[in-house]
Amino acid sequence: MVKMLEPLTKHTVTPDRGKEFTYHQKLSDQLKIEIYFPDHHAPWQRGTNENTNGLLREYFPKGSDLTLVNDQIIQLWKNKLNNSPQKYLNWKTPYEVFYGESMHLI
Repeated sequence: MVKMLEPLTKHTVTPDRGKEFTYHQKLSDQLKIEIYFPDHHAPWQRGTNENTNGLLREYFPKGSDLTLVNDQIIQLWKNKLNNSPQKYLNWKTPYEVFYGESMHLI
C-alpha cells in the first residue's frame, strides 16, 4: 500500500474500519500523513466514499453477485464514474482532479 500511495500528493487518509489498516501507524509514519478512523455506524464521516458507493449501487444493486461481472463491465463503469463531473469537485471529473488535466467535451 505504501508503494501505491507514495508517489501521490496526500494529506490524510480516512479508511473504513477494515483489518487492512491494522498497521496504520506504520503507513502514517512512512507517508508522513494523518490517518483518521470514523466512528462506528457513522458513514457521514466518510462522505465521498459513501457517495461513490451509492453511485456504484446504480449499476450493481446491493446483494449483486459481483463474481458474475466480467472485467470488461467493471472497466466500463470505472471509466464512467471517473469521467463524470462531480459537484464535490466543483464539477470536475475525478480523472481531471487526479491527473491535473482538463477534459474538453466536443
